[in-house]
Amino acid sequence: MSSPNKDKAGNRREFIRNGIRYSLAIGVVGAGGILAFKSTSGNTVWQLDPAKCVHCGRCATSCVLTPSAVKCFHVYDMCGYCDLCGGYFRPEVKNLTTGAENQLCPTAAIERKFIEEPFFEYHINEDLCIGCAKCVKGCDAFGNGSLQLQVNHSICVNCNQCAIARDCPSDAFSRVPASKPYLTKGFGDESAG
Repeated sequence: MSSPNKDKAGNRREFIRNGIRYSLAIGVVGAGGILAFKSTSGNTVWQLDPAKCVHCGRCATSCVLTPSAVKCFHVYDMCGYCDLCGGYFRPEVKNLTTGAENQLCPTAAIERKFIEEPFFEYHINEDLCIGCAKCVKGCDAFGNGSLQLQVNHSICVNCNQCAIARDCPSDAFSRVPASKPYLTKGFGDESAG
């Protein structure tokens, strides 16, 4: 006959072994589920279609990130390098100087650089850009639309349900293949990257 203490010790060992086995099994299944989810969601990303964008400003306020993952970017091939840039200067500007009172961007995210008379180059400082679309609206109204909004995928957390997409009045947000994450307006189906 076995002693009651040996039976208790055996039951404890068996309980601990089973607990470890079940914990490992749950961990493996959980890790597999997380990897499967990431690989599935990694096939597509959120992107804004600049051809549908109405420059409402909601990208700056509706994103779960502060500042927004939506940033202005410059399609240099479309730019006229204008002295009087509708995306850089406020509409009622009297002097074409780089003073803050003359700039359309509320955070001074657009940098203007002289090239040669009468051409200027404009660069977007993404760290300062909040995605408000004021420059994009100005460029569309008085220029050729070379300033466009895009989701910056190095910042975006790729939410299952994008808060900006939910609030977008023009339904400009959609899922696009992660292999071609950027859409541009003015070049047909070409993508920027």
